[in-house]
Amino acid sequence: MQTPERFSALYFRDFRLFWFGQLISLSGTWMQSVAQGWLVYSLTKSPFYLGMVAAAASLPILFLTLIGGVIADRFPKRNLLLLTQVLSIIPAVILGILTSLKIITVWQVALLAALLGTINALDIPTRQSFLIEMVGRGHIVNAIALNSAAFHGARMIGPMIAGMLITYLGISACFFINALSFIAVIIALSMMKIKGEAKVKSEGVIRDFMKGIDFIKGNREIIRVIVLIAVFSLIGIPYITLLPVFAAEVYHEGAKGFGFLIGASGIGALIAAIGIAAGGNIENKTKLMSVAGLCFSAALFIFSLIKIFWVSLIILMFAGWGMVSYLASANSYIQVSVPDELRGRVMSVYAFVFLGTVPIGNAIIGISADFMGTTNAVTAAGVICIVASAVFARKYLVNGQ
Repeated sequence: MQTPERFSALYFRDFRLFWFGQLISLSGTWMQSVAQGWLVYSLTKSPFYLGMVAAAASLPILFLTLIGGVIADRFPKRNLLLLTQVLSIIPAVILGILTSLKIITVWQVALLAALLGTINALDIPTRQSFLIEMVGRGHIVNAIALNSAAFHGARMIGPMIAGMLITYLGISACFFINALSFIAVIIALSMMKIKGEAKVKSEGVIRDFMKGIDFIKGNREIIRVIVLIAVFSLIGIPYITLLPVFAAEVYHEGAKGFGFLIGASGIGALIAAIGIAAGGNIENKTKLMSVAGLCFSAALFIFSLIKIFWVSLIILMFAGWGMVSYLASANSYIQVSVPDELRGRVMSVYAFVFLGTVPIGNAIIGISADFMGTTNAVTAAGVICIVASAVFARKYLVNGQ
C-alpha cells in the first residue's frame, strides 16, 4: 500500500480506528491517574505514600510483563486487547464507588492500582507488538509516533480536565468517566478486520522467553538504548509522582495547578510526537536519542530549582519533549531491528525496563523525598540522569557514530 510519508499510518483503516479509540480512552486514563494521585495526597499528605501507590501500580509490570510478551506472541493480539480493555473498567468503577461513598483508604487505592497494573502487564507488550501488524514495517516509525501523540495528547487533555472535575464535581467523577472511556477502544477493536493472528509455535514458556533475551544480548546497540531507558525509569520519570507535592507545597496552586503541571509536560510530549510523525522516518535515531536524553535530564534538574509556577510549566514542556523524543526513537529503533516472530517478547523487555522498573524508582523517589525533601530528591535525580545521558550521547554526538 503506497501512502504519503507524513502521517502515513493514519491511511490504514485499522490503525485509524485504533488511534481514535486510544485518544479517547487514554484521556480517561490520565484523568484517573491525576485523580488517584490527588486522592492519595489528600488522604495522607505524604510523598512516601504517593511513591508507594505508584509502585503498587507498576510492580505487576515488573514481575509479569515478560510473561505478557510470551502470551502476546501466542494468541491473536486484537482479542487479547479486547480482554484487557474490558477488565480495565473494573478497578475504575470500584475506585469511583468507594470514593463517592467516602470510605476509600490508601490501601484500597494501592490494591486497585495493583490490579490495573496486572492487566497492563499483558496489555502493554500486546499493544506495542500489534502496531506493526496494522501498518507494516515500512510505516512503524510513523505508527509509533502517532501512538505516542495520542498518549501525550491525552496526557495534556486529561489532567487539565481532571483538575477542573476534582475542583467542581469531586474526585470520583474522574474514575467513572475513565471507566466509560474504555468503551471507545472496545468499539474500535471490534470493528477491525485484522486480528493479529499468532505466528509462533510454542517451545515452552522458558525457551520462548529466552529467545527474546538472546536476541537482545546479541545486539549491543539495543542494550545501550535499554540501559538509558532503565536509568530514566528508575531515577528520572518518577518525578511525576511528586507533582502533587510541588503543586500544593511549592507553588500553592492546588488540584488545578497539579493538572497544569502534568498537562505542561504533556504539551511538550505531544509536540515531540507530532514532530516525529510529521517528519516521516528518522534517519539518525541515535543522534536524536542523544539530544533528547540530554534535554530531558537538564530540564528535570532545572525544574527542581524553579520556584515560579509559570516558568516551571515551560521547563516541564522541555522535559516532556525530551522524554518522548527519546522513547519514541528508542521504540522504533528496537522494533525495526527485531524479527517479527520475536517482537512481542522483545517489546515486553522494553516494557519491563521502561515501566516495570518504575515501582522501584517510585519507592526510591518517595523515600528520598521523605528523607531529604521533595525538591532535593528531584535535583539529585536530575544530576544522575544528566551523567547517564552524557555517557550515552558521547558515542553518537562526540564520536559521530
